[in-house]
Amino acid sequence: MFPETIQNFVKQLSKLPDIGPRAATRLAFYLINQNQEELEKLSESIKNLKRKVHLCSQCFNIANKENNSCSICSNSQRDKSIICVVETILNIPPIEKTRQFTGLYHVLGGLISPGNGLGPENLKIDELIKRIKNSNPSVKEIIFALSPSTEGDTTFLYIERMIKPLNIKTSRLARGLSLGSDLEYIDESTLSSAFRGRR
Repeated sequence: MFPETIQNFVKQLSKLPDIGPRAATRLAFYLINQNQEELEKLSESIKNLKRKVHLCSQCFNIANKENNSCSICSNSQRDKSIICVVETILNIPPIEKTRQFTGLYHVLGGLISPGNGLGPENLKIDELIKRIKNSNPSVKEIIFALSPSTEGDTTFLYIERMIKPLNIKTSRLARGLSLGSDLEYIDESTLSSAFRGRR
């Protein structure tokens, strides 16, 4: 129906999360109507995602290629004795907006979910334990800011059991968060309350 170039482009766009063939087709025709200069800028931005961005060697947040650490880990004003454990990088911005947390982060890269083929070995759990053991100054508290779901609870209990011998305080966000909700979409007020009421 459409030329092969458009079909191939739609096929690639459809691989992106939340973009089906219909949305991909609309985007393709929107881009066709843009001038070449705008398309070149978009193309360069996409290429730079891999060229100029990588994961922070300490917390696995996004960092510029020229820096080993992300902007949060390299900020001397942050409290290095507290680590907030999150599921994904997308959980960090909503927590930062609350201005309730001034420590560091650790991105697991998912939650333990055997049904989805994700076990502890697929997450950055070993890296967290090593980080705690090698920390200077030493870590005093680990806050778990995981989605309130069965997978979130399973992940929390698994890591808590591993941390217990290290005699470090652990806390979770208060359960003002509704069961099954995604941390990425929770409003600042609810998230602020959850941080203040952590246990």
